[in-house]
Amino acid sequence: MQLSDHFTLAEFESADGAPMPAEVADNVRRLVVEALEPLRAEFGKPITIISGWRSQEHNEAVGGAPGSQHLSGKAADIRINGVDPAVVADAVDRLQRDGSIPKGGLGRYQTFTHVDIRGRLARWSG
Repeated sequence: MQLSDHFTLAEFESADGAPMPAEVADNVRRLVVEALEPLRAEFGKPITIISGWRSQEHNEAVGGAPGSQHLSGKAADIRINGVDPAVVADAVDRLQRDGSIPKGGLGRYQTFTHVDIRGRLARWSG
């Protein structure tokens, strides 16, 4: 199912093949439309979804936080080809702070960036 011009629901499915609940799909759609599409426009490049929604079992298997935003479909770990994850994270921080995308979590990692729409700012490095 196409969520926007540049993202499909399949990109966000849990890697263990668990069926995505409808309320999670609604959150994923909001994440895409309100945060990821504006971020894609910022860079003018495709965004690769490393991890989107996670079932409880998959989240536990990968060592995800017990209350991870991935469990509700409000988070994605992303990569933009040719753009350093630190540059992506700086853009997410700026866009969240200036209200261009919803306030949320920002995880800085060496090979990807975590972005979520939890409704308040949260910052960490991994």
